[in-house]
Amino acid sequence: MTLETETSPLRTSVDAGYDKRLMVAAGRASQELGRKIAERLGVSLVDPGLKTFSNGEVYCRYGDSIRGADLFIIQSTCGVPGLTPNDALMELLCMVDAAVGASAHRVIAVTPWYGYSRQDKKSAPREPITARLVAKCLEEVGADRLLTMDLHAGQVQGFFSKPVDHMTAMPALAQYVTDQLGDPGELCIISPDAGRVKLTRKFAQKIGTEYALLEKERPAQQVAEIGYVIGEDKVKGRIAVIVDDMIDTGGTLAAGAQTVMDAGAREVFAVATHGIFSGGAFDTLTASPLEGIVVTDTIPLRDGAPSMIRVLSCADILADSVRRIFTDDSVSEIFAGENQLF
Repeated sequence: MTLETETSPLRTSVDAGYDKRLMVAAGRASQELGRKIAERLGVSLVDPGLKTFSNGEVYCRYGDSIRGADLFIIQSTCGVPGLTPNDALMELLCMVDAAVGASAHRVIAVTPWYGYSRQDKKSAPREPITARLVAKCLEEVGADRLLTMDLHAGQVQGFFSKPVDHMTAMPALAQYVTDQLGDPGELCIISPDAGRVKLTRKFAQKIGTEYALLEKERPAQQVAEIGYVIGEDKVKGRIAVIVDDMIDTGGTLAAGAQTVMDAGAREVFAVATHGIFSGGAFDTLTASPLEGIVVTDTIPLRDGAPSMIRVLSCADILADSVRRIFTDDSVSEIFAGENQLF
């Protein structure tokens, strides 16, 4: 005896044209970037139904069925008006948990800016390794994969047992420098510290110029003391470009820019993937010798930014990465295998 209803007969076979679905949702910290990625993929953003109760708790309920879909959740764990970085992280965890509970086929956390990434090791007794804690939270709540950009340190990938796809904005930033700042022979790429030398060397190679290094000490968190330029002869009379993964308070960058100018640079610019610009960063950078700063939109640029700051979109890179993950194609081919910069 076959059980069926007049309006909804039971189906015992899969439709010949069945294919898995690609769906994209964005948290409140990455609404604009999520919209750009969805547009490039030719899909509409799924409404995650996010809101904050009067007591500060986060709520999420997807407005559409996501059963069986590959859901990509776009959310940088950064602060924006109305949300702290901790709020953004909790919101991301709620979105992942809701998707897992709604039977999504795969849930991929797309965190262009991976918050807490600087706390990647114990530099003093009794400290947590908070970058690892965030990884544990994402995996425990059910994320199947992480897609991110320009991690502060490569070892953060090792905190995950699930796949991590690491993208980089450095080729796009290098192309911008080539297009906008002229003859490579007039440029010198500057590493802000010893930890960025490998990245800076590759950046300089892409442009076809030389690089130098700033000697720096960090006596406390968010405090840096710039000593001198290693390779000062390469800087004199040239346009210097300081390359870093992030700009936070701007103090280190401003001090580095002054050191480079004192070493004889003609002009100094800066490029970075993540523009955090916390505290009084805008005032600090405006008062510095910097002629211009270029960042990407992994973190929304807050109001009041000076005109010297230009934002490039990383939506094309992320959209291509999402498409390749969805179709099980190679992600590293986007960068010819050169997306590991550490």
